[in-house]
Amino acid sequence: MKLTRHWALLALAPVALVETRVVAKDYLTVEAAQKLLFAGADRFTPLPVKLDDAQVARIKALSGKVQRNRTPAIWRAQAGGKTLGLVIVDEVLGKHENITYAVGVSPDGKVVGVEILSYREAYGGEVRSPAWRAQFDGKTLASPFKLDGDIANISGATLSCRNLTDGVRRLLALAAVVPA
Repeated sequence: MKLTRHWALLALAPVALVETRVVAKDYLTVEAAQKLLFAGADRFTPLPVKLDDAQVARIKALSGKVQRNRTPAIWRAQAGGKTLGLVIVDEVLGKHENITYAVGVSPDGKVVGVEILSYREAYGGEVRSPAWRAQFDGKTLASPFKLDGDIANISGATLSCRNLTDGVRRLLALAAVVPA
């Protein structure tokens, strides 16, 4: 009888060893996100930036968050030579994996839109929902960004929601610090 129980446990061992796979999912290219954020643009010009210590400190003072990437990916969106705003591509950590996202910022410092380019977590992909992302539209650095208050949280995606919310605010500060 004891031998039978051991065999039963051994038979279940492979099931216990099955790994949970996180599937990386790419939804948009940078170019597609640019066009979604600034549909009227006829040109997206890379804006090479190397942030110095003073700029990084200013971003932290404005947003409360540290800008770790000193060479952020920024493009100037233009139509007929007129600047429509900036597209900034960034990454934040979800629960375990990075989320790649883009934020459009108008010349007057308002969020034009948020697009999710890649989401690599097994759960919480609801942050891609247009309704959730639309909560950021029109926000400025002066706007409140409180998760579960001003920005709705998504059950099961709290870290993704929090880090994206903090990231959008940080990118608004970055746009304010970088000369357009």
